[in-house]
Amino acid sequence: MNIIIPMAGMGKRLRPHTLTTAKPLIKVCGQEIVKILCREIVKTCGVKVDNIGFVVGNFGQEVEQELINVAQSLGANGKIYHQHVALGTADAIWQAREILEGNTVVAFADTLFDASFTMDLSKDGIIWTSHVENPSAFGVVKKDGSSGKITAFVEKPKEFVSNEAIIGIYYFRQGEKLYNEIQRLIDNNIMHGGEYQLTDCLDNMLKSGFSFTTETVKQWLDCGNKDAVVNTNRQLLGLPMGLDTVHSTVHCINSRIIEPCYIGANVVLENSIIGPYVSAEDNTVIKNSVIENSVIAHDSVIENAVLTNSMIGNNAVLTRKSEELSLGAFSVTE
Repeated sequence: MNIIIPMAGMGKRLRPHTLTTAKPLIKVCGQEIVKILCREIVKTCGVKVDNIGFVVGNFGQEVEQELINVAQSLGANGKIYHQHVALGTADAIWQAREILEGNTVVAFADTLFDASFTMDLSKDGIIWTSHVENPSAFGVVKKDGSSGKITAFVEKPKEFVSNEAIIGIYYFRQGEKLYNEIQRLIDNNIMHGGEYQLTDCLDNMLKSGFSFTTETVKQWLDCGNKDAVVNTNRQLLGLPMGLDTVHSTVHCINSRIIEPCYIGANVVLENSIIGPYVSAEDNTVIKNSVIENSVIAHDSVIENAVLTNSMIGNNAVLTRKSEELSLGAFSVTE
């Protein structure tokens, strides 16, 4: 089994946090988004994963090594590929074509999920979906009523055809078939909006007799902007995944922690109320504050603050604030 994670985007909707940290390495519940994603995919695969290929932009060697470490922690080889020019989803996958063979999962790194199934690896292809209230805002699948097989992919339908939205995770029993489809796009310069699109590959595979079915996830979580990250942190802390924990080295002085929360190593809490739904990473100091439903990165200092629905970057210093806030790394506000 191989997993390909396209993640070369710049994360503009998540600035200022992505000015210093690659979006998939933003943490919720004290863990990198991409690590949680990879772990859940490995769990649903039900077999050993040989390679995890990360398709990145210019993230630097330190980030690339972190990604390799993520793969190794899951018993897989970590491989780094580069997409220097944003030429679409199919082009991103193409950069990792050396591992586009055999059982292959493609998972875009903007999404997390909660699933209870194990993949049926005998199927030609599986598209992971989630039931949504407003399908007109998503790409959805249309299925045959008797067989359950996908008959069409419909992008943002104006009239109702399905409420099963594609979440951005795909399984191919033969990665070589997707390889050939992307090669066809490139050879024939088949582009939409100046980009090579995965949807064009999927459409042609359907027409050629390739059989796609769906697996429905219980919960689909987005990490595209500040509000989405804070909400994802909240949702994950409420799930039985072991992500809500208080480290044994936390210094709690005249303070109260309202669970569920993640409180990292060597965090200092003094005269404060923390939670529910707060993640505070290692070495953060919080004094004389009330904080709920927020994500606070490592080595930050927060004093005399009342925060909710907020995201604070690493090494930030914040005093005397009572508001909803998105404060980037190394920022100081008084």
